[in-house]
Amino acid sequence: MNKNPKPSADAGTARHRRPSLRLTYVIGSLDRILRRRMSEALAPLGLTLAQFTALSVLDANGRASNAQVAERSFITPQSANEVMNAMSARNWVSREPDPSHGRIVLLQLTDDGRAVLRECEQAVKAIEKQMLDDIGVDTAAGVQQHLEAFVRNLRG
Repeated sequence: MNKNPKPSADAGTARHRRPSLRLTYVIGSLDRILRRRMSEALAPLGLTLAQFTALSVLDANGRASNAQVAERSFITPQSANEVMNAMSARNWVSREPDPSHGRIVLLQLTDDGRAVLRECEQAVKAIEKQMLDDIGVDTAAGVQQHLEAFVRNLRG
């Protein structure tokens, strides 16, 4: 009787086959890589990723409260306040009282803030171009639609 039977071809293939990664893991990996690469690209411009995100949020929304910027930038209100203080000191954002609510301050991009944002967008576009290398426009659009659906589904 053979105590060490030769493994079947299927067993060898199963051992060497890489297990399929969960979609959540792949998205998490992509998030970490993008955060690192974007932070590296923004640092020479004197910005953090949180500042770039906040500038982008304000550019897209016109005016917003600190709480709105925090929620849309994926940071805490306290962190958003620190980010806004730093950007206000650099004249990238202006602050004015909300006419309909005395305790709320509305934030808005200044011309200097828009100029900085445009520089940052060029740095980030290079990363996006590399990420989408060898992927067709239709495929990229489909991936974006799916990712946006994931966000909607999880926001509930």
